[in-house]
Amino acid sequence: MLLDAPSVERLLAAFRRLPGVGKRSAERLTLHLLSAPEEEALALSHAIQDARRRVTMCSSCRNLTEQDPCPVCSNEKRDRATLCVVEQPAGAMAIERGGAYRGLYHVLHGVISPLDGIGPDELAVDKLVGRVERGGIDEVIIATNATVEGENTALYLSRRLAPLNVSVTRIAHGVPMGSGLEFADDVTLSHALEGRTKL
Repeated sequence: MLLDAPSVERLLAAFRRLPGVGKRSAERLTLHLLSAPEEEALALSHAIQDARRRVTMCSSCRNLTEQDPCPVCSNEKRDRATLCVVEQPAGAMAIERGGAYRGLYHVLHGVISPLDGIGPDELAVDKLVGRVERGGIDEVIIATNATVEGENTALYLSRRLAPLNVSVTRIAHGVPMGSGLEFADDVTLSHALEGRTKL
């Protein structure tokens, strides 16, 4: 049977490692790629390889980009006195889609989670603190997700930033508890940003 083939098992396992892809979705994707014309499957493979080669991390905000600094950090029209901290690049993308925020970003690439072995060093929190210490930033908006880890990360960041004479605010939680920014609609995100509170 096809699903017993080692190459197919490896492809299934690769799909299952993707977020939100379970066993059945992995099977559908695998069967689609194996049934599709060869050029369609190869185009996907080439697109993945090309993106992996070209996309890097912005040296300033740590967002994913093809240029360094990224288009947001290099845009002189952005509000350089406001910095929004998000867990993942998907959070920054979601806020950008809302169109209400005009400041800069700092992407953590995770949250503090001792059970998973993730601490402040793995999130490059010192890089965030360094950006604020260099001056010019009046407000840091913490936009971590409304999860236990997101809340703990927000509290840790507020404590680290407290001595730096900067306003630290938290987005309002129109974003449902336990959900990620990337799943919220544009209006909810805009209201959450407008209703942020001091930490």
